Amino acid sequence: MREIAFRDAIKEAMSEEMRRDERVFLMGEEVAEYNGAYKASQGMLDEFGPKRVIDTPIAELGFAGIGVGAAANGLRPIIEFMTFNFSLVAIDQVINSAAKMLSMSGGQYNVPIVFRGPTGNAGQLGAQHSQNFENWFANTPGLKVVVPANPYDAKGLLKSSIRDNDPVIFMESEVMYGDKMEVPEEEYLIPIGKAEIKRKGTDVTIVSFGKMIPRVVIPAIDELAKQGISAELIDLRTVRPIDYATVIESVKKTNRCVVVEEAWPLAAISSEITYHVQRFAFDYLDAPVMRVNSRDVPLPYAPTLIEEILPNVKRTIEAVKAVMYKKK
Repeated sequence: MREIAFRDAIKEAMSEEMRRDERVFLMGEEVAEYNGAYKASQGMLDEFGPKRVIDTPIAELGFAGIGVGAAANGLRPIIEFMTFNFSLVAIDQVINSAAKMLSMSGGQYNVPIVFRGPTGNAGQLGAQHSQNFENWFANTPGLKVVVPANPYDAKGLLKSSIRDNDPVIFMESEVMYGDKMEVPEEEYLIPIGKAEIKRKGTDVTIVSFGKMIPRVVIPAIDELAKQGISAELIDLRTVRPIDYATVIESVKKTNRCVVVEEAWPLAAISSEITYHVQRFAFDYLDAPVMRVNSRDVPLPYAPTLIEEILPNVKRTIEAVKAVMYKKK
């Protein structure tokens, strides 16, 4: 099996689906001539031409609206936001058009569209370019929200997202585009809405998704293992719909739960997970559920402050130890 980068897994997913289905096209800023801001569409213009790989002006509201209209008329657009921070400009089309059209048309119009691009912090980019809006989109009925943590998942989930008849928010990470792992050349799909147990363990369940898994959670689990603590890692992979059943079954086994999420704590995905764990696994818990989120402030520019504010390995280990040594 060959090893490929996250950006190449994204490109392969889009290219395979465009070869399979002539209704699929890619549109966004710099996706064509420049091969994508993060080179996730490298070579696609040469293969598919300018009618299917389309450069746009810096006008997210406009090209998102074009995509929604195209989807309602039978095409399958992939709309790339250079970053999901810029999706705020297009929020009316995403929330009020794409998400609502099937319901408001009485089931007459599906909107099979994928909005994809990077989310979250990627270094010293400032507060306006380092935000996580997964919970915003997940709070909207009519949308599906996918946040892969590695190249293998990214390819299989993106192919499923392109084939889905509902609008899908597909959120990546700038810092993961160069991450490599083995990805099969044979076609495969990963179903939307199914979590994966990425590490089995017995002492505590850690729930997370996206880049927190390779950058924070796995290093924390490795360190905890050296200290004799066995952590089970659940990668949600999608945050709407959420696979609550996998989380609950794990907590019933380990009796403890920590949720790690890059977003701010108020009204976060971790809040939702915490509620469901205490609602459906309360009698199994030996300690309160702990959350590790970003501090509740706009992200500063100084790298030392960024490290302090974002979830990190140290805070994750501290949270695990807090639930491990808390008496019921």
